[in-house]
Amino acid sequence: MNPVEQFKKEREELVKSFGTNKELKDAAAQFNNISNRDRYSYNFTWMGRPIIQYPQDMIAMQELLWELKPDLIVETGIAHGGSLIFYASIMELIGKGEVLGVDIDIREHNRREIEAHPMAKRIKMIQGSAIDPAIVAEVAKHVAGKKTVMVLLDSNHTHDHVLSELQMYANFTTVGSYCVVFDTIVEDLPKGMYDRPWDVGNNPKTAVFEYLKSHPNFVIDKQIDNKLLISVAPDGYLKRVK
Repeated sequence: MNPVEQFKKEREELVKSFGTNKELKDAAAQFNNISNRDRYSYNFTWMGRPIIQYPQDMIAMQELLWELKPDLIVETGIAHGGSLIFYASIMELIGKGEVLGVDIDIREHNRREIEAHPMAKRIKMIQGSAIDPAIVAEVAKHVAGKKTVMVLLDSNHTHDHVLSELQMYANFTTVGSYCVVFDTIVEDLPKGMYDRPWDVGNNPKTAVFEYLKSHPNFVIDKQIDNKLLISVAPDGYLKRVK
């Protein structure tokens, strides 16, 4: 076994052990609860723009992008644009690919900052509801002809909205790539933590579980969950297998 294969095997065994390490999992769960309560993810920027993501998920996404080298990433939910710029910067290093962001309300100051950013050359944006059929049709035009496509869902986090997004966008994901549903962590947090429409029983994770009942072409990548432990997207990394 060459050194690269040896390292990969050792890493896989380590990740597997994380999944059964109760002490580590309990510590991660406690951190997830407290850090979400205290808005920990709002601490971070990427290349000058607020990203509102956990560093662990950013690293996981970087690994997937480098492995898959997608031609297109479709992301619902733009906010300040930090995620768009993060993905675009990795694609710039790879030397290919575009990011398409969809948001019902792209604030003018955010649009201005995104369009003035050095990574803007790899970013396109569409304003409108992600579940508007006309918007989905416009996204489909960008997807057409792309060999490798990744989909990221990070807008309205209610069950019904995310389930609609999955039904409309997941099939844009190419076989072997991922549809990542963010903020599935809501289901695992104490009830009533957020003053938002979503809560325990009504959130992205409940939508994921409902969607998977009738879509066996996607599976949850538990290896990513085991590796991260701290994440806003537990059970949200969906790999398209067929």
